[in-house]
Amino acid sequence: MNELLEKAEKLGIKIPPISSEKINEDIKPVLRKMEQVGIRIDCNVLHRLDQKLSKRLEELKQAIFKLAGHEFNVDSPSQMADVLFDELKLPVEGLKKTKTGISTAASELKKIENEPEIIKLILEHRELSKLISTYLRPLPLLVDEQDRLHTTYGMETTTGRLTSSEPNLQNIPIRGIYGLEIRSAFIASKGMKLVAADYSQIELRVVACLAQDRAMIESFKKGEDIHTRTASEIFDVPIKKVTKEMRRKAKAVNFGIVYGQTPYGLSQALGIDVQKAAEYIMHYFNVHKGIKDYINEMIVKAHTDGYVETLFGTKRYLPEINSKIRFIAEGEERMAINTPVQGTAAEILKLAMIELDKRLAKTGARMLLTVHDEIVVEAAEKEAEKVGRIVKEVMESVVTLCVPVEAEAGAGKNWAEAK
Repeated sequence: MNELLEKAEKLGIKIPPISSEKINEDIKPVLRKMEQVGIRIDCNVLHRLDQKLSKRLEELKQAIFKLAGHEFNVDSPSQMADVLFDELKLPVEGLKKTKTGISTAASELKKIENEPEIIKLILEHRELSKLISTYLRPLPLLVDEQDRLHTTYGMETTTGRLTSSEPNLQNIPIRGIYGLEIRSAFIASKGMKLVAADYSQIELRVVACLAQDRAMIESFKKGEDIHTRTASEIFDVPIKKVTKEMRRKAKAVNFGIVYGQTPYGLSQALGIDVQKAAEYIMHYFNVHKGIKDYINEMIVKAHTDGYVETLFGTKRYLPEINSKIRFIAEGEERMAINTPVQGTAAEILKLAMIELDKRLAKTGARMLLTVHDEIVVEAAEKEAEKVGRIVKEVMESVVTLCVPVEAEAGAGKNWAEAK
């Protein structure tokens, strides 16, 4: 640990003298308590949304049939491919092929230039079908006699990130009208409120410090929106002239590069050609030289040592890093780039939860959920504001990075309101 603490000190990071093994041991009883408590669900909200979306699904189906010229099984990939590519003659260039023909996966359909109306309807149909089958119908069947839902927490063996299963609550939609409606079904007990707090771009803050990237550090210290700043740099326009679309693309670049994304991967994510994606990455590295050096350093370390590690000492071994099969070696290199970032961010969240478990015991509040970088707490109505301040303070103070660590907290009768 001394070597890691020394390294952190040089990067302007102050972390408590605790190993990843100790963090993982201390978080277990915290997670077990959260599993036992669960979170209350208003099943009526889910039933009403199920009826609403089922009606919309039927409308979508009829609209798809009208554009296709006949009825077919919308859930059948082969029948879908026949309609789209054989009958309607939609372009197939750049789309992946499966054993049975052209892929109709959502990620592939989004590549079709200018997305014809039938594609938009199909994608919406799939989204709503997934919400109904994954959340709206199963969740009411899983609550206990007090209408509380209990998930089971675990940890990814590679990055240490917390996972959720039976049911998996990590994939509940965050944005969009339907995501909010689903979250509104997660409610506080009588006389209580939910307090929800999440880290602001914690992984990007971690990588800014690990890479000692001057431009990113400066941006975070100024309190700028990092994605808007990146858009300004990539598209060479003043910050005030950055559009929502520019910011969306910049966000994909910021996170994509941290995850070791190639020009091809970025082109797929943004629906642009590979050359344009390569230009975005080149512009990014021209400004963020520290990020580029960090990526190269992690790749060299992985090839030399066979592993990378987080600031708290979690090692991820990469046995195939020197594979002669290119795509396998490149996959290992991507893991070498993102593991120290994702793993360190995950450890920071777990440290916050361990400390919160101690601090909240004095208030009567209790943690109910954690989803990605977010923590959901239940507190008495009169104490909710105070508890929100405690949660925010703990999340922001468990470590000191070279840039400000920020968390946002809110309270409400349900999860959507608290956000």
